[in-house]
Amino acid sequence: FAGVVYHYDQEGVHRAASGWEQSISIPLVQPDMWELLQHWDNLLEEFSLEEAWLPHRYEEQQHNCFTFALTLVNRVRCGRGWQPLSKAEFTERFLLPHTTAAARYLRLHRHLAHSDVLIVPLQEQQQEQDC
Repeated sequence: FAGVVYHYDQEGVHRAASGWEQSISIPLVQPDMWELLQHWDNLLEEFSLEEAWLPHRYEEQQHNCFTFALTLVNRVRCGRGWQPLSKAEFTERFLLPHTTAAARYLRLHRHLAHSDVLIVPLQEQQQEQDC
């Protein structure tokens, strides 16, 4: 997966092409939202340049990277005529399912890594079967 990560902290908005390899990518735009997918990069860039995301506005508890993401999601939702999400709804609908799955995967990976099991990537298995 290639792309740029936008993140907001006390120094303002940052765009990073690397350094986020250990993060979880959470799809916010459904595949059937073709027109939105086409404009997503421009929308995100314009949003990140708004005055609300200047460094001096950052506040660790109330105006942070979570607020940045939720505000963007709610702007898109409102533009589509949908109700905005609260912090709790956003967490429950978007974050918890993915972080729970990631935690399960990490537990399984750690368990297998410390047992007498050989982990073979699926891609190698398919190549061996094709020969």
